[in-house]
Amino acid sequence: MTMIRLARLLALGGLAVFASGILSAQTKVGIISLQKSLENCAEVKAAQADLEARYKPRGERIAQLERDVNKLQQEAETNQAKYTEAAMNDLLMNIQRKQRDLQRQQELFQGDLNRERSELLNKFGTRMQDVIKKLAEEKGFDIVIDVTNLLYYKPAIDLSAEATTAYDKAFPAKK
Repeated sequence: MTMIRLARLLALGGLAVFASGILSAQTKVGIISLQKSLENCAEVKAAQADLEARYKPRGERIAQLERDVNKLQQEAETNQAKYTEAAMNDLLMNIQRKQRDLQRQQELFQGDLNRERSELLNKFGTRMQDVIKKLAEEKGFDIVIDVTNLLYYKPAIDLSAEATTAYDKAFPAKK
């Protein structure tokens, strides 16, 4: 038995002991798909659409730069014999310069996009936690568990749709 498998068995055993303690105490448990709930929130959808709209022109400029680099590379490959050595060197240096610029632009673009997405996810995640806490208190749940690591649950205890509705009510999307 490998160490990883042993660790998993011990973790499952611990979870089973924990679960049996919960069940014997008559604890009311709710289940939620946090990801699904957040994805369906109007505010999150609006923020995603706004983010895509703001980054689209920049993405298009990067795509154009990539097409330019590919065109120059194709030119260098197909018309090699037509160029003097000096002209070919100039063309290759121009290609390298554009490739470096393209790589830098792609890295900046991805870094900015990831940073902004992360900030939005943190904001919406924090808000959703507050909504879930309030929903759990209203419904009398002692514990609310995300479905990510569950093997089975009754769909009747899934709070995902209710959490989305409560979130949209608490934080309506700005139009």
